[in-house]
Amino acid sequence: MTDRAAVAYFGAGPSALPTSVLETAAASLVNHNGSGLSLVEQSHRSALSGQILQNARDSFSKIINASADTHTVLFMAGGGTLQFSAVVYNLFTAWALKHPELAEKGQRGTCEYLVTGGWSSKAAEEAKRLVGEENVNVVLDTKNFHHAGEAKKFGNIPEAGQWKNNLKAGKDSAFVYFCDNETVDGVEWPKGTPVDTLGEDPDRIIVADMSSNILSRTFDASKFGVVFAGAQKNVGSTGVTIVLLRNDILKLLASGGSLPPKLTPQIPVTPVMMHYPTISKAGSLYNTLPIFDVYIASLTLAKLLQRDESGKTALQQQEDESNAKASLLYGVLDKYENIYHVVPAKSVRSRMNICFRIKEPGDEAKFLKGGEEIGLLGLKGHRSVGGIRISNYNAVGVDSVKKLAVYLEEYAKGI
Repeated sequence: MTDRAAVAYFGAGPSALPTSVLETAAASLVNHNGSGLSLVEQSHRSALSGQILQNARDSFSKIINASADTHTVLFMAGGGTLQFSAVVYNLFTAWALKHPELAEKGQRGTCEYLVTGGWSSKAAEEAKRLVGEENVNVVLDTKNFHHAGEAKKFGNIPEAGQWKNNLKAGKDSAFVYFCDNETVDGVEWPKGTPVDTLGEDPDRIIVADMSSNILSRTFDASKFGVVFAGAQKNVGSTGVTIVLLRNDILKLLASGGSLPPKLTPQIPVTPVMMHYPTISKAGSLYNTLPIFDVYIASLTLAKLLQRDESGKTALQQQEDESNAKASLLYGVLDKYENIYHVVPAKSVRSRMNICFRIKEPGDEAKFLKGGEEIGLLGLKGHRSVGGIRISNYNAVGVDSVKKLAVYLEEYAKGI
């Protein structure tokens, strides 16, 4: 049997979790806090479950410095992919509620997308399916920014000046969505972008999918209408998604306001399990939420908060560590650029998902096999693109990254 300490896991999700978190959760799987019951046997409406949810909400809000006065934290099932639909249903409706005089004239709030990889592409396609292509504006599709003769592919993000004029005015836009980090293609928006451009219009609602880089760097929560993140990469296990929702949007949706009857066929009714006010009113417990998965997230968040270094918050420290780990790995890959080819452009390289190819045909299988033999697991690229992918999430320790860096060096020298 392989010892856990001998393995360094770089899978893209479900991802590595801190061993101490797993040990605590494992004990609770049998007997939670001396109750004589497993946590998975406890009622999701019990005081115990309610406290777990509250602890997770409080820790998450504290880490990202989000105020309860401005934002609400929800825990929902369905993964980040469910939010592709939930965002459209809720915010398309919210625009019509906010602008009934325009809605009555046949206008619709446009759903806008910045497409930089596979996940944002899927989100845009879902919006088209739900509300019609005529109500969706693809502001940017980075596949269209390639050199003559090259195949269309993701891997770069042009400067804002090349796409921002494609945006609707904020009053005409239901929201504008972007995926902060694309796991498949190894592309991450540089810190502060594109929010600095999108925020130029105060009427614009900004939505971000941060499923794969949440809690890996600081961000200004006040600038977002909705942020969502599947837990299974940086926060916990598969089963729950964290949604950060601006309170003015929540209040508008929950106000009881109704659309004129003649508009109802054009504005899709939000399914109850995606309806933000319903989930909020029920304290995220409208149905049976997987409390065990929320518990794992709560333990992970609490562990992050335990960091104590003068002058820096827990999230600032995590950002420093994430940057250092990524720099170490990219440093080796760039050192041996005759062996390794990093896929995305240098300016948008992901710190979370480091995607590269080995230049000699057939050598990727050899590289993966050699890594597995010394306990370096989860390095195979996404099935749609192949190659090698190092997922450098928060729970991947510095020692694991150093071990991988040594292997990258040794492999390159042995070619």
